[in-house]
Amino acid sequence: MSVLVTVYRSMDATAKDDCDVIVDILTAEGLSPVILDDSAPGVPEGTFEVQVPADQLQKAEQLIAENPLADEVEQVDDSSDLDLETIFHADGTLAEVESMEIKNLLEANGIAAVVVGNSVLPTMSFEVRVARDQVERAREVLNEAQAAGPAAAEEAEALFESETANTPKNTNT
Repeated sequence: MSVLVTVYRSMDATAKDDCDVIVDILTAEGLSPVILDDSAPGVPEGTFEVQVPADQLQKAEQLIAENPLADEVEQVDDSSDLDLETIFHADGTLAEVESMEIKNLLEANGIAAVVVGNSVLPTMSFEVRVARDQVERAREVLNEAQAAGPAAAEEAEALFESETANTPKNTNT
């Protein structure tokens, strides 16, 4: 089996659909693309990728660049500002839980975050990563949460629960 290389990666809400468009373009030209999601080893959580055999890389990149259908796929900003940077690292039995709590906190504050680790081996390392251009804001959010302490978290949770309890539920079945 040939080594596969990534020609497209996205974690946008339309990532799966975008990958489907690219796979259709490449397949129509006789290439052998595959779509991988975050269940595949090495693919970050929440991400979809299109990969091709290494010997098809150049042709795949050319087809994607030249094909008008590929313009329908959201243009990717290849700026290094979007490279992921680790802002939290933990080891041990609670590492995964702590990482998920931090990811949820960041996302609640409008910062996209990715947890990197292996749930199959929960005693191993876990990391939370954000785009390089969001690192400073992410650290501010974490510092504010740490300074506020557990009481603030419990207060926010109670407020959320009271708001959701008062929200009408859809009873249509």
